Amino acid sequence: MSVTALVGAQWGDEGKGKIIDILAEKADVVVRSQGGNNAGHTVVVDGVTYKLRLVPSGILYDNKVCVIGNGIVLDPKSLLGEMNEIKANGRSLDGLKIDARAHVVLPYHIALDGLSEKMRGGSDIGTTKRGIGPCYMDKAERSGIRMCDFINPAVFAEKLKINLNIKNKIITEIYGGEALSYDEIYNEYVEYAKLLAPYVIDASVFVYDAIKAGKNVLFEGAQGALLDIDVGTYPYVTSSHPTAGGFCIGTGIGPTLIDNCLGVCKSYTTRVGKGPFPTELDDEIGDAIRQRGGEYGTVTGRARRCGWLDLVILRFAVRVNGLTSLAVNKLDTLSGIKQLKVCVGYNKNGVLLKDFPVDISDLSDCEPVYETFDGWDEDVSSVRSYDDLPANAKKYIEFIENTLGVKVAMVGVGPSRDQNLTR
Repeated sequence: MSVTALVGAQWGDEGKGKIIDILAEKADVVVRSQGGNNAGHTVVVDGVTYKLRLVPSGILYDNKVCVIGNGIVLDPKSLLGEMNEIKANGRSLDGLKIDARAHVVLPYHIALDGLSEKMRGGSDIGTTKRGIGPCYMDKAERSGIRMCDFINPAVFAEKLKINLNIKNKIITEIYGGEALSYDEIYNEYVEYAKLLAPYVIDASVFVYDAIKAGKNVLFEGAQGALLDIDVGTYPYVTSSHPTAGGFCIGTGIGPTLIDNCLGVCKSYTTRVGKGPFPTELDDEIGDAIRQRGGEYGTVTGRARRCGWLDLVILRFAVRVNGLTSLAVNKLDTLSGIKQLKVCVGYNKNGVLLKDFPVDISDLSDCEPVYETFDGWDEDVSSVRSYDDLPANAKKYIEFIENTLGVKVAMVGVGPSRDQNLTR
């Protein structure tokens, strides 16, 4: 039996989808436990690119159970579109299960997300405007609609009417938007509920029983540790817990049931949207990394900000997640760069900081402290053994490993399943 948690060790977009896809081959159950369709995993299988948003990546294998946990906020329209796309590519959805406690994203959440960002003006957070934050707000306010409510037409009708009366007042009187129609939302979404009802279960019981039965369980993370609502770069964070603790909260299982925690990062750093980014490269090297690495969001298509690898951030990820190993992706993107830099600390007014500051305003007084490495010219995308990597590439990986005190167990040299080097 193996219970493995996989988390993003940066600001998301680290290439978790590929690693999850590889690990899912040996898993019996794959669980997604936080976020919504604001996160995405890109997986390439047999030349077909899948852009998954809510469905766990294990769905691309036969005979896997894929669980959407209670910590998810679920947009039914988006999920059904994704399910149809998966079926159109010949994949089965028989193993898909949805926790009855997962909260439902509705049109008023999406409307409020866009309106609130517009009102913030230049101080906007940079959300994907998919209603994720407002849905989590309702969850915390205890006015949310859960899947168990959603699939019961009478309960859904009552809760929707109460919520929409309040939301329409906010939309029209505070934001100056147009009121939404109760009948239109109910009539459309009650049909979605009928389609999703067969997949709804108590996932906490299911996952617990699977672990106790000796099944291999993989918890797949979305987004990244620096986006955690509590310990991330607040307020430029998501509304949930992309850290390892989020698997317990978002699935309803205890922490002692998880055996290993694998963190996934890139060989450099990227970030989508606003927020601090100490090692950002606003130059030709940053542009080259963006183009070579295809650094555009899976969900939004937004260009990602790119910069040097930051070990202060990764040290944070090791600590808050309890990482037992690390996967470093996109090493191939760095090929051809003559000199590479790795941030090992921040210089704040003459004091060396090795831990990421709690108050992100402190970063305005910080300068990255870099170690410089000779690069390599070889195209490593065809390498299939770690030992066959260029010497300078191995030095780069081993420096990361030695500095963080965590084994680099995997190195990615491309997007496909066979472009992952296991050490």
